[in-house]
Amino acid sequence: MTNSTLFTPITLRNLTIRNRVWVPPMCMYSALGKDGVPTEFHRAHYGAFALGGAGLVIVEATGVSPEARISFHDLGIWNEAQVEAFKPITAFLKANGVVPGIQLAHAGRKASTSPGWGYGGADETIAVEDGGWQTVSASATAHEGYAPAVALTEEGIAQVVADFVAAARRSVEAGFQVLEIHAAHGYLIHQFLSPLSNQRTDDFGGPLKNRARLLLDIVRAVHAEVGEEIVLFVRFSATDWVEGGWNEEETSIVTDWVKDLGVDTVDISTGGLLEGVKIPVGPGYQVPMAHYVKEHAHLPTSAVGMITTPEQANEIITSGRADAVMLGKEHLRDPHFALRAAAKLGVSLDYAPPQYQWAPYSS
Repeated sequence: MTNSTLFTPITLRNLTIRNRVWVPPMCMYSALGKDGVPTEFHRAHYGAFALGGAGLVIVEATGVSPEARISFHDLGIWNEAQVEAFKPITAFLKANGVVPGIQLAHAGRKASTSPGWGYGGADETIAVEDGGWQTVSASATAHEGYAPAVALTEEGIAQVVADFVAAARRSVEAGFQVLEIHAAHGYLIHQFLSPLSNQRTDDFGGPLKNRARLLLDIVRAVHAEVGEEIVLFVRFSATDWVEGGWNEEETSIVTDWVKDLGVDTVDISTGGLLEGVKIPVGPGYQVPMAHYVKEHAHLPTSAVGMITTPEQANEIITSGRADAVMLGKEHLRDPHFALRAAAKLGVSLDYAPPQYQWAPYSS
């Protein structure tokens, strides 16, 4: 058996994650009714990743308020019923050696939609009279194909910050050890960061420091609330993939700013702000952005985007292009990816479930 950088532990603050094979947040649109409560599906879904050997599992985008959800089928963390339903999930992950994380999110102008699959329609805004809600954003603009949002007032911005703080407190109560603030994929914080969606003329618009203010206020307040023991991530879309949009240089600058406020790692993805953008999709296509941020800022980074094989994942870590890899669709195809990767790379693990010894991955 050999060693592999993919299976080297990493320590963030006082928290050690057993390997660099991580499960990113992926929306399942399967909450109980319209109440944002995790179900038995979520227990089985996230539990499978734990048995499969991943190091960190980040629960899907979870609304910090009812209006923060992408759809009413999303998970939420704004009340105690949700906290209690999350507790068995985090307990099972921990019992199997996995660090539980949660992505705290506000969809902004991309909220109040149907998830499309399974509900009789494509992604589109659900009108208020049909059970939806008025969406908000940095400016009174619409995501393409969606209803227009209203610009948040400063009082509304303060409420968003307060919602993230309360959600962070409840997440810790629910047993999560990593909190990821969602600033990517065209959702509310990204809408403030990008000059393409933020046309404000107050202290939350214009120069980069102003466009980043909402994120910085959230990070500062969340860190003050949860203290030094909880690990904080920020997920960025490192580029809008269009000239004049949010880009990897600005991402690197803001990464250093959030580092100074207590963030431990940045999770680098791309896109999501605009429709119809030409993106050079291919194996590992977003890894160069993670590498850029890693080289130009001063925090560990994770990479995501069509990472599908043990060899590819290991090379990304070995080459120093990222500190961890997030495998989304590959984990959906095979929740035991980490165990299979270890066998393929010749790594002996002491945390493979003994119940599965009858079907060794190396045979």
